[in-house]
Amino acid sequence: MSVQGPQQVLELAGVSKTFGEGATAVAALRDVDLAIDAGEFVAVMGPSGSGKSSLLALAGGLDRPTSGGVFVESTPLGGLGLNDLARLRRRAVGYVFQDFNLVPTLTAAENVALPLELDGTASKKAHRQALDALRQVGIPELAGRFMDQMSGGQQQRVAIARAVVGQRRLILADEPTGALDSTTGQGVMEVLRSRADAGAAVMLVTHEARHAAWADRVVFLRDGRIVDQAAALNDPSVLLAQAGL
Repeated sequence: MSVQGPQQVLELAGVSKTFGEGATAVAALRDVDLAIDAGEFVAVMGPSGSGKSSLLALAGGLDRPTSGGVFVESTPLGGLGLNDLARLRRRAVGYVFQDFNLVPTLTAAENVALPLELDGTASKKAHRQALDALRQVGIPELAGRFMDQMSGGQQQRVAIARAVVGQRRLILADEPTGALDSTTGQGVMEVLRSRADAGAAVMLVTHEARHAAWADRVVFLRDGRIVDQAAALNDPSVLLAQAGL
């Protein structure tokens, strides 16, 4: 009997992304190959302008590559229309944005439940799952509050709860601890780690070596290229040196 290896959740194959044309063209990514398996937590590090956020946007189907292919569970994102792409993101991909992207007219619980309800989950079930996700990030008491009644750190945790709610198989996080104190930031890393341990593929963009140390693998970007990959190390100074930070 053959033994199957881990299921590949995300693959970027020969991906390049160029903004602009001619003399003003800027290459954000250059011929990037990257794969992440189910249950794997990958951190992406590199100096500002190295292409980290562009990589995350392409992985989540929020942008399309200039060349190459992006695959989520073997589905080529380039072959999907806008409606099918939105459906795949709602069902399979959780995304934590730097600027949160929360709906100010909805409560915390409603924001977290929104992608589930848009995908057809009954309102009561979606609400229960939203409350569970808010508990995971440590703010169940804020379920009924609106965004203008919360601090930036609290809003960040709502955004993280929305990303991990339901059965998301790919979690993409862009500096998810930027607005949080160190204790709360560690709690967020524990949530992301637990999602990977439960079988999701997790990709984290971070400048923080102490957060990258939670990952199984660290990918280093520079000038739009992957320049190195390594197992996560416990010594933050080594990670910072490798990342060029």
